[in-house]
Amino acid sequence: MPPAMREGGRLVVVGGVAAGMSAASRARRLRPDVEIVVLEKGHDVSYASCSIPYFIAEVIPDRDTLVRYDAEFFRRERKIDVRLGAEAVALDPRAKTVTYEDLDRGGQESLEFDALVIGSGARPVKPPLPGVDLPGVFVLKRLSEGEAIKSFLDERKVERATIVGAGYVGLEMAEALRARGLEVTVVELLPRVLPNFDADMSEIVERELLDEGVILRKERRVESFEPGEGGSVGYTVAADQRVATDMVLVSVGVRPVTELAAGAGIALGPTGAIGVDARQVTSEPAVLAAGDCCEAMHVVTRKPAWIPLGTTANKQGKIAGENAVGGSAQFGGIAGTSVAKIFGLEAAQTGLTVEAAEGEGRAADSVRIKARTKSHGYPGVGDVVVKLVFETDTGNLLGGQVIGREGAGKRVDTLATALFARMTVADLAQIDMAYAPPVSPVWDPVLIAANQAVKKLNR
Repeated sequence: MPPAMREGGRLVVVGGVAAGMSAASRARRLRPDVEIVVLEKGHDVSYASCSIPYFIAEVIPDRDTLVRYDAEFFRRERKIDVRLGAEAVALDPRAKTVTYEDLDRGGQESLEFDALVIGSGARPVKPPLPGVDLPGVFVLKRLSEGEAIKSFLDERKVERATIVGAGYVGLEMAEALRARGLEVTVVELLPRVLPNFDADMSEIVERELLDEGVILRKERRVESFEPGEGGSVGYTVAADQRVATDMVLVSVGVRPVTELAAGAGIALGPTGAIGVDARQVTSEPAVLAAGDCCEAMHVVTRKPAWIPLGTTANKQGKIAGENAVGGSAQFGGIAGTSVAKIFGLEAAQTGLTVEAAEGEGRAADSVRIKARTKSHGYPGVGDVVVKLVFETDTGNLLGGQVIGREGAGKRVDTLATALFARMTVADLAQIDMAYAPPVSPVWDPVLIAANQAVKKLNR
């Protein structure tokens, strides 16, 4: 644990988005006497990064709507010294100093601290391909990157877009760009979209993409980008095929930002992210970490995992902020629960896929059912597909995936709850779920799937 925070001590937080501002805010609520300094490399804090595709699609018309609180709010209302354009470049955990560079005015400054929270997040992977730095080739993680994409679309005649990568962000952006009238081609190295789903589930999303006019190019490796007229990107070269394009989004994943920690001798975990204990403390007692830069304990595998999600960042940030000023809170772990809207579908998953379970050496089986989202005959009823993954020798639930029309995705929360409670599929089948024709059939799809799993186990 960090040393007890002295009266009037100083907490420094590196990073001012989800994890960082959650840490700073929690620390302030608990310790009005402590000086809190936040170093943020960019010029926005506390913004909804998951909403950026909807800003680009103009579903959310105003970028300021994405910023829940600005830096001035934290300075004025919470007495937190937020320093924008401030990049932490060196950390000495023993001397308890951090050095940052002022990106706007130049020069460096060092700060002493009693405790420090690293919330440096993750950065998009930008593979070193020929032409990757051409104008019109983008990555997307930060609000500034979303603004750059929107400005490009607003100011230029953009008719064709190529998206490299078919994960959540890539497919959400496929929808956003189709909404703006673009022809969209998705190029994916793997044989399926959404690699965090089992193949029989991701094919449901593939059909939706094709129905919405998205061009899919699977099992294609992008080799380069070539300029067109005017010097901006004009072609994507993949598997020796030259595809004409007006813009490119490279969306092949993110990596934890760990340079500050690694340079200070702080231990990284087996995933390559910063290693932390349940109290978010690193290998240096006065330094904590939270969010996309660090690991978390997976509640199914009981091993460290790195699954960058905004929900996790906010929770870990709160834990880190509390413990940095003398608390003893513990983070309960993750199941990797996530959901995305992809055109008319909601695709959600939690825990392990069959493939991941087998990779963990588990004897796993699964069931997949198709049911209705509401009572038969009620207006607006749609289909939902539920897949459960379970252990054959114990019946323990290992994971689940849910894909369907509006209202389907949040059913994954029941499965996530079951994973945290370490329930069997038989336990899941006994849950007393709500029923009313406008919201669910009398047998909820999750219950139907759980009963099918029980039958399979008892054969």
